[in-house]
Amino acid sequence: MSALLTGRRIAILATDGVEGIELTEPHRALEEAGATVELLAPQAGSIQSMDHQEKRESLPVDRRVSEADPGDYDGLVLPGGVMNADKLRVNPTTICGSDLHILKGDVPAVTDGRILGHEGVGVVDEVGDAVIGFKVGDRVIISCISSCGKCENCKKSMYSHCLNGGGWILGHLIDGTHAEYVRIPFGDNSLYPVPYGADEEALVMISDILPTGFEIGVLNGHVQPGDTIAIVGAGPVGLSALITAQLYSPAKLIMIDLEDARLEVAKQLGATHTVNSSSPDAVDQVMAVGDGIGVNVALEAVGIPPTLELCQAIVVPGGHIANVGVHGKPVQLDMEKLWIHNITLTTGLVDTRTIPMLLKMVVSGKLRPQQLITHHFSLDQVEAAYDTFGNAAKEKALKVIITA
Repeated sequence: MSALLTGRRIAILATDGVEGIELTEPHRALEEAGATVELLAPQAGSIQSMDHQEKRESLPVDRRVSEADPGDYDGLVLPGGVMNADKLRVNPTTICGSDLHILKGDVPAVTDGRILGHEGVGVVDEVGDAVIGFKVGDRVIISCISSCGKCENCKKSMYSHCLNGGGWILGHLIDGTHAEYVRIPFGDNSLYPVPYGADEEALVMISDILPTGFEIGVLNGHVQPGDTIAIVGAGPVGLSALITAQLYSPAKLIMIDLEDARLEVAKQLGATHTVNSSSPDAVDQVMAVGDGIGVNVALEAVGIPPTLELCQAIVVPGGHIANVGVHGKPVQLDMEKLWIHNITLTTGLVDTRTIPMLLKMVVSGKLRPQQLITHHFSLDQVEAAYDTFGNAAKEKALKVIITA
């Protein structure tokens, strides 16, 4: 081990700054083995977590590698001293609704200077010392969730709560994919090979929105054949839930949204009924489709109080409410009404455990998430991409693709 580390420079991410941070025992062991260990403070990023007004006015692009100059360090050490990060050239990537929530201040863990983004396809440019499953030049899908694969939670397939420094960290706690290069921790467990000839823009949807809609919406909601399903929010995640819910043959699929244009897209993707939630009788319309009693499963895919409150109003006794949206404010839970109705309410951060299955279905053509792509931008047009995605109703935008 000493021979392997002698003379090497090892970077340790100190995402909240280096002042007052001390090396831990695993890091001291690296020094004793002959490596030079340095604390690495985050630099100003390409899409920065700034003052909320500044975020909307300026989204500068930084062409550096996320977290570290690739030529300077032999390994990237995450908590616990694990040298298992791959460096990727990102192309293409996309913007997620979670990125917009960050810009609105709904995710306070994101610090100033953070490069956003947690989705994409890329090419392996460097391989960490501990990575054995990938080589330079491999094309890979980036999971939005990083997983050590070894801790108690990962062994339960709850990768979103990896105990060894993984989980949702890309574009959140470490720099993300809205850059030319990105470091992917736990490369062996956080990347998936791109099948030969696959549509890579479609595969970008597998990074996050497709497994999120499926796992947190459809699976958590226990969608069953013959069910009546309501999905509140016809954005990319809600439409992903619509696409994957059809794998379970529900009898009725109701899409609810404020925008008629998105409701029309939902019809094209398989919705049997649509309801504009701005209508004064929106709840009555849903109840009528649900045979006067409501829906078996209500999926919330927006992340604001009125949409979760709507789910509470339309679910049948014994039904499921599956919250998928990212909430930044408290929501009223009407327990005085719900307690007697045997309602199951679930929440969750995607684990991406279904990526292998979804990948096979996308490659075979059984699922076609590329239908959600509406706009294309280059990396130097990232501000325009954010403006378009942030004004989705006006621009009729769903998913935007950004290429380097």
